[in-house]
Amino acid sequence: MPKLAKPLTDTQARSAKPKEKAYTLADGGGMYLEIMPSGSKVWRMAYRQPNGKNNRLTFGPYPEISLLDARTKRAAARKLLAEGIDPGQAKREDKHARSVAAIHTFEAVARAWLAKTAADRAISTQEKNTAWLERNIFPVIGAMPVSTIKPRDVLSALHIIEARGAIESAHKIKQLCGQVFRFAVAGGLAERDVTADLRDALATAPEAHYAAITEPKQAGELLRSIHAYTGHPYAVAALKLSPLVFVRPGELRAAEWTEIDLDAAEWRIPGSKMKMKTDHLVPLSTQAVELLRALHSMTGHGKYVFPSVRTGERCMSENTINAALRAMGYGKEVMTGHGFRAMARTIMDEVLGERVDLIEHQLAHAVKDPNGRAYNRTAHLPARRLMMQRWADYLDAIRQGGNVVVANFGKAA
Repeated sequence: MPKLAKPLTDTQARSAKPKEKAYTLADGGGMYLEIMPSGSKVWRMAYRQPNGKNNRLTFGPYPEISLLDARTKRAAARKLLAEGIDPGQAKREDKHARSVAAIHTFEAVARAWLAKTAADRAISTQEKNTAWLERNIFPVIGAMPVSTIKPRDVLSALHIIEARGAIESAHKIKQLCGQVFRFAVAGGLAERDVTADLRDALATAPEAHYAAITEPKQAGELLRSIHAYTGHPYAVAALKLSPLVFVRPGELRAAEWTEIDLDAAEWRIPGSKMKMKTDHLVPLSTQAVELLRALHSMTGHGKYVFPSVRTGERCMSENTINAALRAMGYGKEVMTGHGFRAMARTIMDEVLGERVDLIEHQLAHAVKDPNGRAYNRTAHLPARRLMMQRWADYLDAIRQGGNVVVANFGKAA
C-alpha cells in the first residue's frame, strides 16, 4: 500500500519558500497549500462535484487563514459534498446572499416600506414615523442587514428609548419595527419578524388619558376664552371648530376643502385619514358651516382647510391647537386638543341625554347594529344631524352664560 502523506504542520507552511514555478504542499482530504513564485501562499481544496466533474475551492491566503481555519473550511466543504451539495456553488450563493444583505439594511428596507405605504397614512403620521425611526432606530440597527438582525439588537434600541422614560413611545416604535420586518419577510429579505420575541420585554406603558374639561360651567368659560383668543386666524378657526365637530386633532388639521360640502353641510373624511380606516361623515351645524364659509375666503384657494402658516403645501402643525390652549392659560393637565372629544362624549350623554349609540357613531368609534354588523358612515344620518345641531346650539348657550344643565336640551317635547 502506498504511504499516506502526513498532514502539514504550521512550521512547514510558514517556512515553505517560493520556487521558479508554483508548487503545492498537501494536507490531506483534497486540501493543499499552493506556494506562488511571488511568495504568496493560498489554501485550496480539490474535489469532485456531485455531477462528476473536478473542481477546486479557494479558502484564502496563508497566514491570514491559519492551518486550523483552513481545515475547518475543508470539513465544512466535505460535509456539503456528503449531502450531495457542491461547496463551490454554495460558496457563490452565500457570497451573493451577503452582497444582497449588505444592500438591504434595516434603514434601506424601512425607507422603502415608508415610501410604499405612504398613501395609507396621513402626512403627519408619515413624518412622525420617519422621525421616530431616524432618531431612535437607525443610529442603532439602521446599518445592519435586515436579515441578520436578532431580537436583542432591536431591544437594545428600545431600551435606550425606555431609559428616557418614553415607555409608550418604545411600544409604538417596536410595533413600527415589526411592520418593517414583516415588509422584509414579504419581500424575501428576512426570515421572520424578530419583534415577535419581544412581547413582554418592555415595561408596561401607562394608560394614557387626554386631559379634558367635561363640566358645563368650565366648558362655557373655555368657549368664551376661545372666542376671545387673538392668535393666528387659522388657529382661532381650528379652536372654534374643534368642539363643534369633535373629531381627532389629526383629522381636523388635515381636513381638505374637497372633503367638505358646505351646501350639503357635510364633511366626508376618507378612511385613509381615520384611525379605524373607514370613511366617516360629519354633519355640520349651521354654526360650523358659517365658520367654514368665513375661513374659505382665507384658505379656500389651497388644498387644506387649515394650512401651515409657513407653507400651504402642508397642513397645520400638530402642536398648533395645544399651543393655543396653553397661550390661553389652559395647561396640558387641564385641556388638550383631543379633550374636545371627551367633552362632547360626557356632556352629550350625562347632561343632554343624547343617545349613546349616536354619540359613539359620531366619535367614529366601532358601533354595531343588533346583528353585529358595523354601521356605515351614513347610518342614522338624520338623527345625527339633529344631534349635532343641538350640540352646537348648546355650546352657544353655555358660552353666552346660560345655565343649561337640563337633559334633552333643544329636543322637541
